[in-house]
Amino acid sequence: MKTITHAETRRSKRAHTAALQAVYDAIVQRLIEARRESGLTQREVSAQIGRAHSFLSKCETGERRVDVLELLQLAKLYEKPLQYFLGDWDGRDS
Repeated sequence: MKTITHAETRRSKRAHTAALQAVYDAIVQRLIEARRESGLTQREVSAQIGRAHSFLSKCETGERRVDVLELLQLAKLYEKPLQYFLGDWDGRDS
């Protein structure tokens, strides 16, 4: 039986989501736009949600993925409906 390494697991996860990368990139752009429209800096947002500055910085550069609960928290802070971040993606294209 072959042992799966951590690196192989990560590659598998990335390959699994590769088809949705463009959708995720659009979500990240909307996160950045929403933060800027709110007039908040990354540091201010991070402080308000109780996270390190690096958390938001990495999310906005794509270095770290935003999970659904974090997206809900940011949507509430930015006073945007969740659908704002999803755009017109309905999940049927993927």
